[in-house]
Amino acid sequence: MSESPAHRPLAGILWMLLTGLCFVAVTATVKHLGQAVPAAQAAFLRYALGLVFVIPMIRPMLRSGLGRRGATLAGLRAAAHTLAVILWFFAMARIPIADVTAMNYLAPVYISVGAALFLGERLASRRIAAILVALAGALVILRPGFRELSSGHVAMLFTAPAFAVSYLMAKRLTAEISPLAVVGLLSVGVTIGLAPFAAVVWVPPTPVQLLWLLLVAFFATAGHYSMTRAFEAAPLAVTQPVTFLQLVWATLLGIFVFGEAFDPWVVLGGSMVVGAVSFISWRESALRRRAATPPDAAAKL
Repeated sequence: MSESPAHRPLAGILWMLLTGLCFVAVTATVKHLGQAVPAAQAAFLRYALGLVFVIPMIRPMLRSGLGRRGATLAGLRAAAHTLAVILWFFAMARIPIADVTAMNYLAPVYISVGAALFLGERLASRRIAAILVALAGALVILRPGFRELSSGHVAMLFTAPAFAVSYLMAKRLTAEISPLAVVGLLSVGVTIGLAPFAAVVWVPPTPVQLLWLLLVAFFATAGHYSMTRAFEAAPLAVTQPVTFLQLVWATLLGIFVFGEAFDPWVVLGGSMVVGAVSFISWRESALRRRAATPPDAAAKL
C-alpha cells in the first residue's frame, strides 16, 4: 500500500528545508542588488525572467481542469502576491536580512486572526495566547521607541498579511490541482499584475543586473515549488518548525556576507514568533485528528 500523500513527514521536512535554502538564496541575491533597481521593476523582472522556468509547467496547467472556483482562488492569490513582493523587494533593500526574515514569520499569525474575523472560526484560549506571544515577538523585533524604524520595517508590516493570503490560497489550490500548476499560475498571474507598477518606475537594467534577477527567478520558482510539495506531503504542524532555520541562515548570511551587525533582539523576537506559529500549527493538526477519530461506540460497529 502506498503511503498517503498527506502523511509523509520526512518528505515534507526535506521539501521545506529545500524551500528555506532557496528563499535564503533569493534574499541574498536581492540584498546584493540593493536599490539599484526600483522595487516594483525588480519584482517584475524576477517574475518575467522566471517565466522561462514555467515552460515545464504549461502542460500541468492546461491539464489541471481549473474550474471557476480554482480560477478565482488563483487570481486572488496572484493579486495578494503582487502586493507582497513589491513591499518585500522594497524592504529588503533597506533593512537587515534578519529583520525581513523574522517579520515574514508573522504570516501564519495573520492567517489565524483573519480566519477568526472573516471566516467565523473560533479562537480557543490557547491559540489566542500563542497569537499574543507572536505579536509580542514582533514588538521585540521592532522595539518601537527604542530603535529607529525605517520605511522598510513599515513595508514588512503589510508584507506578511499579503503573503498570508497568498499561502492560504496555495494550500487550498493544492487540493484541486498539481503543485506544478499552482506555481505556474502564480508566476503568470504575478507577472501580469506587476507589469503596470514596473512601467511607472522603469529604468534600463544592465546585463549584470538581469543576470542576478534571473538567478532570483530560478531560486524563487524552485522555492515555491518545493514549498508546495511540502504542503502536499505533510501537515503544517510538521513543516512549520523547519522554517526557523531560515532565520538562522539569514542572520549568518547578513553577518558574514553583508557585514550586518548581529541583533540578538531580532533573533529572540523571531524565535518567539516561530515558536508561537509552530504551536498554532501543532494545535490545529491535533484538533483535526481528534475530529477525524470516531467515538468509541462508532468504532465498535
